[in-house]
Amino acid sequence: MISILIEGLIFGIMVLGVFMSYRVLNFCDMTVDGAFPMGACIFGACFVAGINPYLALLLAFIGGMLAGLCTTLIYTKLKIPDLLSGILMMTILYSISLRIAGKANISFHNVKKIITVSDPVNGISTISQELRTPFQQISDFFAAKFPALPSELGILIVLLIFVILLKFLMDLFYHTDLGLTMGALGDNQQMIISQGVNPQIVRGIGICIGDGLAAIAGAFFAMYSGFADVGSGTGVIVSGLASLMLGEFIIHSNKISLQTLRVLIGSIIYRGLMYLARSYGFLIHLKADDLKLITGVLIIICLIISKVGKKKNER
Repeated sequence: MISILIEGLIFGIMVLGVFMSYRVLNFCDMTVDGAFPMGACIFGACFVAGINPYLALLLAFIGGMLAGLCTTLIYTKLKIPDLLSGILMMTILYSISLRIAGKANISFHNVKKIITVSDPVNGISTISQELRTPFQQISDFFAAKFPALPSELGILIVLLIFVILLKFLMDLFYHTDLGLTMGALGDNQQMIISQGVNPQIVRGIGICIGDGLAAIAGAFFAMYSGFADVGSGTGVIVSGLASLMLGEFIIHSNKISLQTLRVLIGSIIYRGLMYLARSYGFLIHLKADDLKLITGVLIIICLIISKVGKKKNER
């Protein structure tokens, strides 16, 4: 149960970015599939190099934003459709992630840093210090203070606080002039242009933020998994859309605070459904390879229900 909540919150960060691009800006951004593993690889490469892990998280976020900027430039300057722009950038990011990581997989276990110590008596000596990711540090602290409780509970508490703060900041952002302009841009671009606002800049900012959130979600997932993998982003955008639609199916509201809330709820529910499919799918002859099939069916069902609901409202 704890692992479902943790994964739901981690991927919920990514889905908040998907919400910004797909729902607010009405932009089909496939870059998420590449930004997610790139964030993991940036964090992994920085971590094993001995860089402060919190700085590594910031660099992962910046890397995701730069990926979003490149997608925006391909879309606006080269006049390539949004879907194809995202696919091109997603493909490019795979090679970039490999270049950053240096290999397909970076493990965070038994990572050691050599520290040189100067002593007037013994002279210069070296000490080997094991590096721990923030999640590992939280688990160690929680296990020491509360040995009767699962160590993962500490990760869940810290992650929940982070996601709540992020949701609060996103809600505030959507109420600013820039956030309201983004919402209007997704609905009616001509109205934004008539107001003297450059839609390319506004759209670019939103895409950068969305891909930055995907990258930092990838870094968090790498910390939780214990390794960074260049293939971890495969199908992430599909799971993000499924989570988004599940949330919309549960909560119907035009209030932005409820819309961001249903994004997170949808992400947790989606992870729970995937857990049930993995654990009990054998009862109906489902295999691990069928998880993508289940995701696709969920999206189709949500789309059908959404269309039926819209037709009823129109009547």
